[in-house]
Amino acid sequence: MGDADLDLLCINTIRMLSIDAVQKANSGHPGLPLDAAPMGYVLWTQFLKYNPSNPQWFNRDRFVLSAGHGSMLLYSLLHLTGYPLPLEQIKQFRQWGSDTAGHPERHPKIGIEITTGPLGQGFANGVGMAMAEAYLAARYNKPDFNLIDHYTYAIVSDGDLMEGVASEAASLAGHLKLGKLIYLYDDNHMTLSSSTQLEYTEDKAARFRAYGWHTEEVKDGNDIAAIAKAIAKAKEVKDRPSLILIRTIIGFGSPNKENTFEVHGSPLGEEEVKLTKENLDWPVEPPFLIPEKALAHFRQAVEKGKKNEDDWNKQFEAYCKKYPKEGKELQNIISGKLPEGWDKEIPTFPADPKGLATRVAAGKVMQAIFPHLPNFLGGSADLNASTFTALKGAGDFESPDQAKGDMQGSEGGGWSYAGRNIFYGIREHAMGAISNGMAASGNLIPFTATFLTFSDYMRPTIRLAALMEIQVIFVFTHDSIGLGEDGPTHQSVEHLAALRAIPHLAVIRPGDANEAAVAWKVAIERQTNPTALILSRQAVPTLDRSVYASAEGLRKGAYILKDVPHPDLILIGTGSELGLVAAAAEKLENVRVVSMPSWELFEEQPESYKKSVLPADVLTLSVEAGVSQGWSKYADEMIAVDKFGVSAPGNLVMKNYGFSVDNVVAKAKELLQRKKK
Repeated sequence: MGDADLDLLCINTIRMLSIDAVQKANSGHPGLPLDAAPMGYVLWTQFLKYNPSNPQWFNRDRFVLSAGHGSMLLYSLLHLTGYPLPLEQIKQFRQWGSDTAGHPERHPKIGIEITTGPLGQGFANGVGMAMAEAYLAARYNKPDFNLIDHYTYAIVSDGDLMEGVASEAASLAGHLKLGKLIYLYDDNHMTLSSSTQLEYTEDKAARFRAYGWHTEEVKDGNDIAAIAKAIAKAKEVKDRPSLILIRTIIGFGSPNKENTFEVHGSPLGEEEVKLTKENLDWPVEPPFLIPEKALAHFRQAVEKGKKNEDDWNKQFEAYCKKYPKEGKELQNIISGKLPEGWDKEIPTFPADPKGLATRVAAGKVMQAIFPHLPNFLGGSADLNASTFTALKGAGDFESPDQAKGDMQGSEGGGWSYAGRNIFYGIREHAMGAISNGMAASGNLIPFTATFLTFSDYMRPTIRLAALMEIQVIFVFTHDSIGLGEDGPTHQSVEHLAALRAIPHLAVIRPGDANEAAVAWKVAIERQTNPTALILSRQAVPTLDRSVYASAEGLRKGAYILKDVPHPDLILIGTGSELGLVAAAAEKLENVRVVSMPSWELFEEQPESYKKSVLPADVLTLSVEAGVSQGWSKYADEMIAVDKFGVSAPGNLVMKNYGFSVDNVVAKAKELLQRKKK
């Protein structure tokens, strides 16, 4: 069998494995695997650096199937090249309990780098992966050790390129000159319900060149020599990301559905599967056929991968001997271990009736922890001055070639890929997705920062971080109507409830400076889930912890701040309303005060603890400057905000919306009076 015949056999093995799995499930997307199999084959057999025996080898190339609907392409490649994804899992495509879900779900142990499917997300995730590689390489590589050296590849679709998040990410990637980012664009001119001629006729190559990308075009998606040549050229371009536009025919080989939108998201049908196999000179039976010669060719990746990792491990061992400090840091990052004493400089804030905004307190905590956490980096959506999240002296993450001229914005430390302040610009959606990619790829601890109201722009990425259970820390400041003059467009009302609705996301709204410090500790220690820190713009009192319970109680989500032996009423406060509740309690008799900064952390506690804090037989009044939705689980009555805010000074808005000591006292007395009746 000649090389060309073997190549075609392998490509058709990918195709047939994919359409058999889709047909058995009677559900899925056969169109992309049929047309993109050649580009997948070329990438995985000629260029991608990986070790199927250890899918989490640190210096592997990263591969993202951004067009996640074509998931069977990825599963076929993983199985054929020897990853721990057995054929039985292919046969269980889209079935209960299988590893082969309808869209790829992050599973690093079997080679699935990241969850994709919502279009555009994988595109932006890949940018984050390339940024992670650039950061780690700049920090740890030495003139005699090119230790961190891998590429990020992705297969992207028309739908990916149409989504706004991809545009945001592409713009930033071009600016950052991420030369180790190479995307293969499956340019098949079809979406789920139409030809792209109805809505997407722009010059994509020109658009990406305008972003600062290198572009290549392959006119025939079955021309594997041309695909290989284009990838090789892209690898030669060191100062720009690359987009390779590969003209394909969706559903290639299907006699009746090829080049139609119907083949995008529906099984071919048993008869059309038969006709497709006959058309591509493939045995109709048995299904899930893998020719021995094809499998042997794919499985060469196993020995090649082991050698690649063995060679790298030897290099890493020599590196650690010559550079023990950097070696230990990198070993901690690879293993996910927090350095000893990382939190030793976190400040304790003295009691202060005037206090400070929790955004300011949290910013001070960030300055104390980042020097001890080399994998901690991030940025804001052009809001450093408002979110207090710039890391002073840590440098700005910029291409060394880009950093010149009249650049402004550094907090010190210069401009390079080793910088830890990322300037995302006003690109909240991409900021979240890029951070997901950084967390998934390089064991980094990325943070993002913006106003809470703009969590709406980031919601898809927050949801995916939670679905993947990865550690991204979302910092949201300006958390309520207390923001004031900027008005209802910027005043958060429903956003806390919206974030709390996301499973696996810990939402923490600290009530004073010391709770903000503990909240940061929790966020850093919580390595298998994302965290949202909700912080105030306005100053709040720093409570006297000799009078009130330790802020360490935040770790349990809710804790008794101040107690009486047999309370008649419990006042619950969160965030900027905690000091208000504490002050109101001083004017009431027989009242317990509970701080409840995090519902999610509270729900993780034993039932006995939860009942000890909020016993069912004691009336409860919650006070929070957000919608009342969800509070009925914990409170009999609520002081909340079930309407939009208004533009006026923040203290006046809060007072007129009922957030005053007098109103809390009045509501508490009213609730107690009703109980007596």
